[in-house]
Amino acid sequence: MAEEQGKTGKGINTGKLATNMQKRLSRAQEKVLQKLGKADETRDTAFEEGVANFNKQMAEGTKLQKDLRAYLAAVQTMHDASKRLQDCLADMYEPEWFGKEEVDTIAEETDILWSDYHDKLVDNSMIAMDTYLAQFPDIKARIAKRDRKMTDYDSARHHFGSLQKGKKQDQAKIAKAEEELGRAQKVFEEINVDLQDELPQLWNSRVGFYVNTFQSMAGYQQRFHKDMGKLNQDLNDVMTKLDEQRLAKKAGKDWKPGPKKSEAAAANHSVTPDAAPKTRPAPPGPAPVRPPPSPRPSLTPAPDTQQDIISFDGEALVPDANTTTPSQATAPSQATAPSQATTPSQPQAASWDSWETDTAVEAAAGAATTAVTNGSSEVLPAGVIYKVKAMHDYAATDGDELEMKAGDVVLVLAWENPDEQDDGWLMGVKESHWLENKDLLAKGVFPENFTQKL
Repeated sequence: MAEEQGKTGKGINTGKLATNMQKRLSRAQEKVLQKLGKADETRDTAFEEGVANFNKQMAEGTKLQKDLRAYLAAVQTMHDASKRLQDCLADMYEPEWFGKEEVDTIAEETDILWSDYHDKLVDNSMIAMDTYLAQFPDIKARIAKRDRKMTDYDSARHHFGSLQKGKKQDQAKIAKAEEELGRAQKVFEEINVDLQDELPQLWNSRVGFYVNTFQSMAGYQQRFHKDMGKLNQDLNDVMTKLDEQRLAKKAGKDWKPGPKKSEAAAANHSVTPDAAPKTRPAPPGPAPVRPPPSPRPSLTPAPDTQQDIISFDGEALVPDANTTTPSQATAPSQATAPSQATTPSQPQAASWDSWETDTAVEAAAGAATTAVTNGSSEVLPAGVIYKVKAMHDYAATDGDELEMKAGDVVLVLAWENPDEQDDGWLMGVKESHWLENKDLLAKGVFPENFTQKL
């Protein structure tokens, strides 16, 4: 029985082989006739254009995959080279040198940063690239199958036509040829319709794939270089301090490390946005101290001169009529000042208490005038002390801080509770908000040394 099954299987295999050979022979004959112009060929211009686009897309994707793998290999090579270089520096760095622990930390963080960058490229870009190209071999095989089925269809069509045109028509052969033609046409049209739908979709999908691939790579590169730049800046600061330590020891002086460049930049008025303060108790730099107001010209002689020229009579101070005060000698324009009194009927000199009172009143009046006019004819809103102009961008880090761009004009407000004011910080609202909304509700605090008083 086993022998009978073997014979049956052998017969089936032999039959399939003969059928395949017959198909190949028919296709070869059909191709020869088509090239010689003795048989017409089924043509589909739109499909041929889709196949050309497919071949181009596959070639571009294969090249991109190759170049991406080369880029990943280069990243791995740079990672290995960077690790060896950092390890070499850490081994050479002696324990008594400044920043030994910082150098070791920078080496570890650099290695982690390179590994993370490489892994992200592999997990996102490379895997997506492989998945994208995995669909091409199947479609390519189906296109080749479609070409073979189209040749079979053309061959069946030509065979059926030749039987119909023959002098001796055999209806049985014609019927069989017609049946084969219908079967070949059905198989060809099924695969042809599927490919006509898939090829344009695949061609259009390349744009989205390229966008996602290079956009993600650009984002990874941006974050990588930003973090690597910080580590390089830290290493540069350590090397600078080490050189200062060397020079100090060479000169025989005691040396203490100063602030890093990144910290010193915060104390300069020309700070950058990256040097902006993180907490208000430590603003980017010390707030400039305003100069004290100019003293009011004295209406009475100096105290040391008064000892010789005046005498006390109750609470009033009456100058001697025959004495010339220094203010008279240096200020001739004040000829009618009280210090020049020559007769008892002239008014008495103002007492020190009344002078202090007058000075306080006039100072308050001057401050009120300044708050309203800001030293010019422009009238400021109620509650505004003066205006400043932002010289640098400032990104708010807390909800109560004011976001500023370079060139913004800010109206400075008085603090409701002076105890809450931090040194070097001001309270204000943007002038653009005031002009648009006519209210001072969108106020916030900001570092004073990011601005310039107008």
